[in-house]
Amino acid sequence: MTIHHHHHPYTTIHDFSSHKHYGWDRSIAPIAEVDSGQAVQYQITEASDGQFTKHSTGEDVKNIDFGKVNPVAGPVYVKGAEPGDTLEIEMLDFRHLEWGWTALIPGFGLLADEFEKPAIKTFDLTRVNKTEFLDGIDIFLKPFPGTVGVALPEKENFSVVPPRKNGGNVDVRHLTRGSKLYLPVWVEGALFSIGDTHAAQGDGEVCGTAIEASMEATVRFKLHKGKSIAEPRYEIPGPPTPEADSRGYYVTTGHGEDIVTASKNAIRYMIEHLVDTYKIKDEEAYMLCSIAVDLRVSEIVNMPHCLVSAFLPNSIFR
Repeated sequence: MTIHHHHHPYTTIHDFSSHKHYGWDRSIAPIAEVDSGQAVQYQITEASDGQFTKHSTGEDVKNIDFGKVNPVAGPVYVKGAEPGDTLEIEMLDFRHLEWGWTALIPGFGLLADEFEKPAIKTFDLTRVNKTEFLDGIDIFLKPFPGTVGVALPEKENFSVVPPRKNGGNVDVRHLTRGSKLYLPVWVEGALFSIGDTHAAQGDGEVCGTAIEASMEATVRFKLHKGKSIAEPRYEIPGPPTPEADSRGYYVTTGHGEDIVTASKNAIRYMIEHLVDTYKIKDEEAYMLCSIAVDLRVSEIVNMPHCLVSAFLPNSIFR
């Protein structure tokens, strides 16, 4: 075990490989116990769990083992946590990013039927605030954990891939440094786990992957006794996207008789715009939508019709 307890209220969990698990299962033994108010620092491996490298190709994507995707570190037992409580997770810091990847995985993603060929793009994440997507296009780095959650009350192993009432693979891009996530506690000790760290992502993560990256993540736990919520909530300390707002947006809209159809249309039209305007390839445009474009619900009350907008920040273009 490489879990270190310090004299200050701080625990570090290194060696991700021996502290990871797949799926939410209340029977998994905790790797550490913490008090309310204590901070924990994790070393987290990116979502492929080492299946991809800086030099990976589409062939590696084609051969990915989905059974090893999205491992999480944990679980951590929070002393005093009981069903009906709320666990607050304060995001303190994310650092030591070196490289990352975005991939088109066959059968996965919003437009999977239209992008069937595997592809991968890797990124240098050693610059402080940005990474180059293509010449003339820079992506803002805003690291956060894609998967954060607690054990579910049912006695079975639930896939870690979808979001659930316990958190899970929520992919909320606003859970960056300074934000606070509130999770309902379903079992004694809460049994918290974290993983799937991202360097950047658009709201929707439409191609199925963000800029997936290994990093060091530090969070602080705070227990709210007797405070019950049905599903996760969060708060952010300021405007969500000040770095992207500075030069405005180009927005495509899509309508449909359900939110998925409307979202697909909005992204199709954004890909069309990116290809026509910036002369990039379809697959590059699709990846760019996943890591930089935000989907927003513009209209949902005229059932069954709804409207989704896709926001492209002009500030990513040099």
